[in-house]
Amino acid sequence: MPRLKPLAATLAALLVTPFPALANPELEKLRTEFEQKLKAVQENYETRLKEIEGRMAKTEGQARAAQTTADAATRAPATASAFNPEISLILQGRYHNAKGDGHITGFLPAGHEHGGGKGLSLDGTELTMGASIDPYFRGFANFVIDAEGKIETEEAWAQTTALDHGFTLKGGRYLSGIGYANERHPHAWDFANQNLPYAAMLGEHYIQDGLQLRWLAPTPMFLQFGAEIGQGVDWSNKNRPGSYALTAHVGDDVGTSHSWRAGLSYLRTKADHRESHWDDDAGDEAHTDFTGLSKYWIADFVWKWAPQGNPKYQNFKFQAEYLRRNENGDLHCDDGLCGGGIEDSYAAKQSGWYAQGVYQFMPRWRAGYRYDRLDVGTVNFGPAFTGVLSKPDFTPQRHTLMADYNPSEFSRFRLQLARDKGQQGLTDNQVTLQYIHSLGPHGAHKF
Repeated sequence: MPRLKPLAATLAALLVTPFPALANPELEKLRTEFEQKLKAVQENYETRLKEIEGRMAKTEGQARAAQTTADAATRAPATASAFNPEISLILQGRYHNAKGDGHITGFLPAGHEHGGGKGLSLDGTELTMGASIDPYFRGFANFVIDAEGKIETEEAWAQTTALDHGFTLKGGRYLSGIGYANERHPHAWDFANQNLPYAAMLGEHYIQDGLQLRWLAPTPMFLQFGAEIGQGVDWSNKNRPGSYALTAHVGDDVGTSHSWRAGLSYLRTKADHRESHWDDDAGDEAHTDFTGLSKYWIADFVWKWAPQGNPKYQNFKFQAEYLRRNENGDLHCDDGLCGGGIEDSYAAKQSGWYAQGVYQFMPRWRAGYRYDRLDVGTVNFGPAFTGVLSKPDFTPQRHTLMADYNPSEFSRFRLQLARDKGQQGLTDNQVTLQYIHSLGPHGAHKF
């Protein structure tokens, strides 16, 4: 805009250059009027130009000040007024009609469970908080109130958001990235309870206190690798980490309506007096604790379908996992035939798998079926357990049907029927009614 100023001055100078003398007085009068009007136009132009230049300078100053303020806010820690975490509360409860107590014959469970027992009970209430800490980190915490009213910090971690080349680092307490179902909280399950392989060998899910490093490869298809080092759920009060994990997952889209993901995971963890129980040879429950090494291999696969990629009205998900666990160590037993207590070696190679399909056949309504199966495998007790503890000749399995109704994305009501043969000598026909309500903002679940 300032470059127009000398141009206007030149034009005015040319126009006000005196005309040759004219003999006609009328023409002289017209010339005088023209010069006066041209001078007025020039003065008006100068005034408007200065006004526009002033407004431009003021606007540029305001923009620079705003940018300076934004840069300072980015560098400074969040204040109480600026910090606005996402807080949500998951209300979950159920009515459960069953004969058994959830015991799985032939396995020493690991991990923990929050679910309630028979009859009416809370199924685990979750309080979650998450927010960006600064431009470099995001934090998340999940507190669980179990059926007995105990509060547990299930997750509390910080994760990087600004590492380059596809890397992310997470530190604190988190659900391990092994397998597929492990990272999902109970309210995000497609059934009212966890599958048998996880329940028998990992508990509800496997938790790490430690570090997790993941790398997302810059490839057209999804390709992610992960490594974890942590304390493990059963390795407390030790200076050295007791748990290591490696994960690899690959996935892609098939057209616009299909997508899939497959993975392979390895977990090596130590146990220090891990509590469990085993049915002794007289059929009575004997309390045990295991100290030793456990190694897991997990293969997982998921396939999703939604017409033209839109799952709002119809969608289908197929999910399956295979778990194998090898354990070696020492087992202590008391109660039942163990009498005052017996301790000797223990070694086992066991496996299990499940497959499930869930179909949303119309908005708000879903139905699903799951089949679980375990293989007790090879179990060797030390000589001291002869005639006391032995491997059962039994194959735990379960069939489950479910249907749920979702009035909105924040509510779910579920009916589940199961034929559970997880406990030797018992066919348990179970009925479960469940409700799940979400209060407040809750982040989207993973694939």
